[in-house]
Amino acid sequence: MPHHTADGVQPARVTHDDPRHPLYLGKWKRPGKTDIKDFVHDDFEEPHRKRRQAILAKHPEVRELYGNEPLTAVIGAAAVTVQLMAAYLVGCVWTDLHWSAVLAIAYLVGGTVAALFGVIIHEAGHNLVFGSPLTNRLTGLMANLPMVVPISQSFRRYHLEHHQFQGVDGMDPDLPLDAEVKYIHNSPLLKTLWVFCYSTMYVIRGAAMKKQPQRWELINWAFIICADVLIARFMSLRSLAYLAVSVFFGYGMHPGAAHFIQEHYIFRDGQETYSYYGSGNILYLNIGLHNEHHDFPQIPWTRIYKLRRIATEFYDPLYGHTSWVGVIFKFITSPMQGPQSRLTRPYKAHLSGRREYRVPAENNSTSAAAAKRRDSAMAASEA
Repeated sequence: MPHHTADGVQPARVTHDDPRHPLYLGKWKRPGKTDIKDFVHDDFEEPHRKRRQAILAKHPEVRELYGNEPLTAVIGAAAVTVQLMAAYLVGCVWTDLHWSAVLAIAYLVGGTVAALFGVIIHEAGHNLVFGSPLTNRLTGLMANLPMVVPISQSFRRYHLEHHQFQGVDGMDPDLPLDAEVKYIHNSPLLKTLWVFCYSTMYVIRGAAMKKQPQRWELINWAFIICADVLIARFMSLRSLAYLAVSVFFGYGMHPGAAHFIQEHYIFRDGQETYSYYGSGNILYLNIGLHNEHHDFPQIPWTRIYKLRRIATEFYDPLYGHTSWVGVIFKFITSPMQGPQSRLTRPYKAHLSGRREYRVPAENNSTSAAAAKRRDSAMAASEA
C-alpha cells in the first residue's frame, strides 16, 4: 500500500537515477547576457518533494518536528497592540509632529511591525499556529487588522498554490508577470521603484489570475473595511494613513521584506530556492529558512532550525544569504538580476514529481488533466 506524507499527498518515489539526487540541484545555468528578457527554464519537477523524501529516509526523526506553535498568536497579538498604539500616538497625540518625522516612525516602527504581520499570516496560512484551520484563519485576520488592506485570506490561498505549483508557468502566483520582466528588466532605477512598490505588485499578480474570491476572502474584506472605519472614527484618518504607509514600507524597501527577493530569485546556477541565515530571523520568526520551509511546510518556525541541524548534510552545500540588506543591494545593482531572475517549468515537469511513475506518452494529456484536477482539489482542501 502506498504511504502518504503529512500533507496528505502521495510522494514521488526517490530514485537514485535522478541526476539531482540527493540535493536535487538543477543542471541549468543562469543567463550569461544582460539583454535576455525571459525566465530560466527547467524540465525537472521542483526539488523540495524529492529532497523531503531523501531527508526522511535518512532522518525519520524529522517527523517529530511537525506540529503547531501557539506562541505565534501571542507574538501576533503583541505586535498588533504595538502598531495600534503607534497609530494612536501619531494620529491623536503627536498631531503637531512634522510629516517627515511621521514617515520616519512609519518606516522604523510601523514598517518593521507590518513585515512581522506578514510572517504571522504566513504561519497561520500553513495551519502552524493552532490545530484547526478555523483558529488559524482567525489568527491571520487578527494580524491583518492594522494593515488597512485585506490580505490574510488571499495570501493563504495563493501561497498554498505557490507551494503546490512552484515555478509552473501560469499556475504559480509568486512568479512575476511578463510586464514586470519586460519593463523593469535590469534597470537599477526601475528595480528600485519595483522593490518600493513590491506590495502593490503582489496584489496585481493575484488579480491577474482572474480567480473568483472565495468565502473567506470576502469575510476578510468585510472585516478589514469595518476595522478601517473604526480606526478612522475612534482614532483619526491620520492614524489610518500611518498604518497604510507602514504596510507600504514594510512590504517594500525594508530589510524585513527582503525575503521576498531572497526566497526564489536566482543567485546561483542550478538552485531555485534560497535560505537566509542572518540575525533578522530572530525578529521575523525564522522566515529566512526558505529551503527548509519548502521541504517541510509542516514544521513551525520554533522548530525549523532543528531540521537544519538534523539534516545539515543536505543544507550546508546549498548557497544561502547572510544579509537581507545585501540581498536588496545585489538585486538592484547587478545587471544580471531582475524580475526575470526566476525559474519556470512546464506543467508536465511538475506532474512528473507528483507521481510515482512517469506518464506513458500516449496517455499524457488525459493523465495530466486528471492530475491537474487532483492537485487543484488538494489545494482547495488545504485552504
